[in-house]
Amino acid sequence: MLARMPRLIRNTLLSVRDLIAAAGPFILIALLLLACAYYFLDPTPPKRVVLATGPEQSDYAELGKRYAAELKRYGIEVVLKPTQGSSENRRLLHNAAQDVDLGFVRGGSSEATRAADEENKGLPLVSLGSLYLEPVWLFYRSDAAKRLNHEATLKQLAELRGWRVNVGARGSGVTGLFGKLLQANGVARDKLKESRLQQTPAVVALLAGELDAVVFAAAPESLMVQMLLQTPGIKLFEFVQAQAYARRLPFLDAVALPRGVVDLARDLPAHDVPLVAATTTLAAREDTHPALLQLFVQAAHDIHGGTSWLAQAGRFPSPQNTELPLAKEAERYYRNGPPLLQRYLPFWLANLIDRMWVVLVSIIAVLIPLSRVVPPLYAFRVRSRVFRWYRQLRDIEESLSAQSTSRSELLENLSKLEARAQNVSVPLSYADELYELRSHIQMVRARLSSSN
Repeated sequence: MLARMPRLIRNTLLSVRDLIAAAGPFILIALLLLACAYYFLDPTPPKRVVLATGPEQSDYAELGKRYAAELKRYGIEVVLKPTQGSSENRRLLHNAAQDVDLGFVRGGSSEATRAADEENKGLPLVSLGSLYLEPVWLFYRSDAAKRLNHEATLKQLAELRGWRVNVGARGSGVTGLFGKLLQANGVARDKLKESRLQQTPAVVALLAGELDAVVFAAAPESLMVQMLLQTPGIKLFEFVQAQAYARRLPFLDAVALPRGVVDLARDLPAHDVPLVAATTTLAAREDTHPALLQLFVQAAHDIHGGTSWLAQAGRFPSPQNTELPLAKEAERYYRNGPPLLQRYLPFWLANLIDRMWVVLVSIIAVLIPLSRVVPPLYAFRVRSRVFRWYRQLRDIEESLSAQSTSRSELLENLSKLEARAQNVSVPLSYADELYELRSHIQMVRARLSSSN
């Protein structure tokens, strides 16, 4: 097939073939190193991730849907796992038998944070940052507070002794958070008539007079919060000592519900209401793929970066007020912003380069010295097409000197050798050696002819 091609194309293809053959070992080593680096670094994130949220129709459940929509743009399927809330999310993340990668965790929600971490030290958790503030809402019936004072106002948590209080469903995390508030006031939980209903049944029981108070944590934009703030006969406990709570319990912030934020026309509330708020964080297992953590942090910026009733634009997400250590990917994002390459390249390519560029530089540093052997190998391969005929030429010349073969037979062998040499193709840079071979053939022919 090569013989039927134009000579220029044939010579070019032969040169390319020689170059590939000479550089073959070098290319094989490079590919092997790249394959090993890709295997150990695992730069491509999994296409499926499980996010523990909260009860159906809760704030956490709605947030989970927004994260799923954000990561769907990158081809990542976010499977939402409904739970009872923050405490259950933390237990699931610690449990190796559970297929959960990330979850929403409220600050102070774990009743035994350190003990749980020590028992599950094989699965450490990291934080991707604070997402938003969840105030502690203590709504109570004004008729229940009439027993305390003529203002029918609950002024101290210590006054809850003997009250029928719903402290949150099991696994919600509210129970542990509220227990720490009671402990700070020197109130034992057994002094309350506790119930552990879900939020909606608890609110129904409160409105029906079956409960004196309900406690839950939620964003102020929650429909349940807005409804209770406007319900006659239901009051909101004001944490007038909010700053003191924030000093004593580091997972809490002192915040204020602005006057009129619920209803400007009706001036609800009629004054700034001091509250304490826990910070909700996005927790992940430490072994979660770094690219996934990076995507979730970027999604958090898009979802939580705007204004809210309690925070100005740009405050969240934040590396502050997290009980868990901050993940390295999150720390890099808060320090430098999103990776530069992701602004110009598709995510998969930008992530691949970002994760492997250090290894690529190292591989190049190793391969540069090895690449020096490629030119000599290429030269040897090309020149060997010429040099291999010199053995036959020498044999003919030695046979002539020894007179062991007839001249006619030697001339015939020399003609065959010359015919084969005519078909030898080499790059132009090596043509001088080919012409030397042909001139040497003519020199031997002249010796054969002169010896007649």
